[in-house]
Amino acid sequence: MASYNMVLFVLNSLLLFFIIIPMVIALRSITSEQSIHYNETLVSASGTFEAGFFMLGKYFCIRYKSLTPKTIVWVANRNTQVDNISTTMFKVTNEGNPVIVDESGTRIWSSNASTISHNPMLLLLDTGNLVVQNGSAGNIVWQSFDYPGDTLLPGMVLKINRVSGEYNSITSWRTAEDPESGEFSYHLDGHGFPQLVITKGTTLMTRLGSWNGYFFSGVPWETLYSYFNFSFILTEKEVQFKYDTLNESIISRYLITPTGSVQRFLWSYQTETWQLFLAGPADQCDNYALCGANSDCNVNNSPLCECLPGFTPKSPKKWNSLDWTEGCVRKVKLDCDNRDGFLKLVGMKLPDTSSSWFDKNMDLKECENRCLKNCSCIAYANLDIRNGGSGCMIWFNNVIDMRKETSVGQEIYIKVAASELGHSSNIANKIKLAGILVGIGMGITIVGCVIYLKRKKLSKSGEDQKINPEDCTEKCGKESIDLPTFDFSIIANATDHFSLSNILGEGGYGPVYKGVLANGREIAVKRLSLHSEQGPQEFKNEVLSIANLQHRNLVKLVGCCIQNDERILVYEYLPNRSLDHFIFDPDRSKVLDWNRRLHIISGIARGLVYLHQDSRLKIIHRDLKTSNILLDNDMNPKISDFGLARTFGDDHAVGKTIRVVGTHGYMPPEYAVYGSFSVKSDVFSFGVIVLEIVSGRKNREFSDPLHRLNLLGHAWRLWIEDRPMELIDESLGDSVIATEALRCIHIGLLCVQDKPDDRPDMSSVVLMLNGERTLPYPREPGFYPHEVSSSKHVLSSTNNISISLLQAR
Repeated sequence: MASYNMVLFVLNSLLLFFIIIPMVIALRSITSEQSIHYNETLVSASGTFEAGFFMLGKYFCIRYKSLTPKTIVWVANRNTQVDNISTTMFKVTNEGNPVIVDESGTRIWSSNASTISHNPMLLLLDTGNLVVQNGSAGNIVWQSFDYPGDTLLPGMVLKINRVSGEYNSITSWRTAEDPESGEFSYHLDGHGFPQLVITKGTTLMTRLGSWNGYFFSGVPWETLYSYFNFSFILTEKEVQFKYDTLNESIISRYLITPTGSVQRFLWSYQTETWQLFLAGPADQCDNYALCGANSDCNVNNSPLCECLPGFTPKSPKKWNSLDWTEGCVRKVKLDCDNRDGFLKLVGMKLPDTSSSWFDKNMDLKECENRCLKNCSCIAYANLDIRNGGSGCMIWFNNVIDMRKETSVGQEIYIKVAASELGHSSNIANKIKLAGILVGIGMGITIVGCVIYLKRKKLSKSGEDQKINPEDCTEKCGKESIDLPTFDFSIIANATDHFSLSNILGEGGYGPVYKGVLANGREIAVKRLSLHSEQGPQEFKNEVLSIANLQHRNLVKLVGCCIQNDERILVYEYLPNRSLDHFIFDPDRSKVLDWNRRLHIISGIARGLVYLHQDSRLKIIHRDLKTSNILLDNDMNPKISDFGLARTFGDDHAVGKTIRVVGTHGYMPPEYAVYGSFSVKSDVFSFGVIVLEIVSGRKNREFSDPLHRLNLLGHAWRLWIEDRPMELIDESLGDSVIATEALRCIHIGLLCVQDKPDDRPDMSSVVLMLNGERTLPYPREPGFYPHEVSSSKHVLSSTNNISISLLQAR
């Protein structure tokens, strides 16, 4: 009897055990007619991974089954936890869409798979990839690897669709115990040449660098090759990066933590634990743009930051107090000709490539020549450092986020003025100016050519020494223009001797002062600066371009002053200053309601029609931007600043220059890259201005938070998604007329199309603005992220670049 009672007790205990702790059933696959419940798991063929309701049954996860601890690598419903585990199930629909549903069939989570499967089967692969395939041996129609969590497993691909701008990423958990999407993301940035970045929300925190043929330029990669293979593929439509282990015995995972660091782990069979292999960010120099522009960071230096050769701190006081945010500026302005040169830096992590230009097929010498001929180019380097180097990458205006990487860094060439190279050209102190303007009486006439030393007089009388046209290197034509001249003393008195309090603004030419003549007339005085980026040629251009032009939408040139080395232009004074003074200011922009903005757009268009078509010579402005649109008392727009303008005869359509000057953000692709300009160059700039006026945003400074597109790319994306009204400046409020605003956006997009031939001429634009012409559907704008050239010099290649390697520090 005692033994019977003992057996009964054991049986009851076992029954109670199975009631309290239900047996877990392992499945290999399920069809649309089956489900996975809280007491069931899906197991990979070798038993390496399992999928099921883990973390107290609140989340459907994939984790290591054969390793302890059973680390989770993927969570399906990370942002929507399960409330009742006993009535919840994971299944695949008849169409092949993985879902989590409750007993009533209500969906708690769905993968939103777009591909339809007619005989779906769900299974877990030995790679940790949860897949839906057609039948038991069909093609994969959905996979968890396309939707990473916080972990990058071998074989998982980070990618960017260069057509739509969409990309995937690994995203941190909110906390170590909460898988909800956190603040930090690790992904490829496809702007310019692709690079790896870590972002917090929309803020770039760390840049791991651009691909250099071996790996990303900011990451020590030598030891990685002992364990991994890496693949980097770049095409017109897509960028892909992934890693694989060298053999099946290596178990690795790579994740981003809730605090934004990245960590690579290897499994140790000896200790049966995860061993940290690499981690980053490693030090202060990994913080994005720590040292500001045109500088580099070196953890072995004290202080960490130093300006690049040829540069000096923009704010010495802040720099010396270890506030490096304002970065560095040039010590000496570039001449923008062949006298400039380059200094080579070695062992460097390349700068931010998001605004770079690249060509896989160009050699380093061609790359140097391309940079030398572009006034905005600041640096160049090889794209691929393997086998002695190949390809070309070019940076413009500023370089950001460089650091010293002695072990894995590469060479980069920084453009500097001739004086910074330790030598100067034998003609560096001379300026050859064909057709300089010499004051004669109350008018001025082009009398020939003058060669003179900068800021020095060649004659005892203080006059610039004149020589005959035939003695000039270049012959110059003679042309008379009727323009009053002012004595320097009159201009000095009018501006209170060029008082700082009278400065209206400053551009590449020099400062502009407000002045009042003795008769009470207000004037704007534009004085060539000693350190001007422009010079006598631009002075000549401006006088020749505008002196005899008369149009209500062009600023009026009142006269000039040429005395000794002074070069001064006198304009009508416009009290409302420039368009950018209003349009980009949160408060002042409210003054420009929709009717005023449309009036300004139309006025600029009419002014350009006059320049391109109705004036005696065809004039291309080449530097059209909001700061060069002045506003009079009635907010009428007037195009100004013709220093970079070019004149064409009726038989000329396109010009070319080796000296690319102007303002990035307003330059069309054919001019910024190849130096080719035409009336369609001004059309592109006009399109940018239109989109800026409608949106109240500046193209050069705007970056939409989701896709990091500039204003043109953002406008295009809204257009193709049928959401163009979202572009309109909110400050316009009820004043905006939707049909007119949409028409302006449409016209703006037509004007900024990538190819010049696709853009309308300005006479057509005026008709479009008046509703007198049908608007064609626009094509993608210039500089849209995936756009490439089909000519010899391309931004990327149609051939895949199959390379090998990646990882954080």
